[in-house]
Amino acid sequence: MTTSPRPRTQITDPTGRQVAANVRRLREAKGWSTYDLSRLLAAAGRPIAASAIAKVERAERRVDVGDLTAFAAVLRVNPTALLLPFTDSGADSAEITGVGTVGADAAWDWMDGEMPIERIQPGDPAGALLQFQFYARPSRRRLQLGGE
Repeated sequence: MTTSPRPRTQITDPTGRQVAANVRRLREAKGWSTYDLSRLLAAAGRPIAASAIAKVERAERRVDVGDLTAFAAVLRVNPTALLLPFTDSGADSAEITGVGTVGADAAWDWMDGEMPIERIQPGDPAGALLQFQFYARPSRRRLQLGGE
């Protein structure tokens, strides 16, 4: 009895694909091989085999939250740098799982905890910005609105 080969996993959500592209972009920018990155991850306490890193970069292996933070730490970037395109121009767009396509500048503002992802109505009658600030960031990290 023969079994058919297991189909390759393909990461289809936009954020997963962006993480895959950014891990590769940053690794290559540093001149590291997948083996180099694997050694650094192991030294940081999050061992991921070089073959698994190659699968991450081909969007054939999911990255969990622990992997994401370890990649960010070893690559010396913030986690947002792995989640979003490397642009913050309003002319460019970012596709985010659960959100859809938004301007890259709005995506970065949201991921950095500066603004909600939904559009704020003029005058903000629902207090969306205040609610976002209250729940998204600890009190000492909230933006100061209306001066000091």
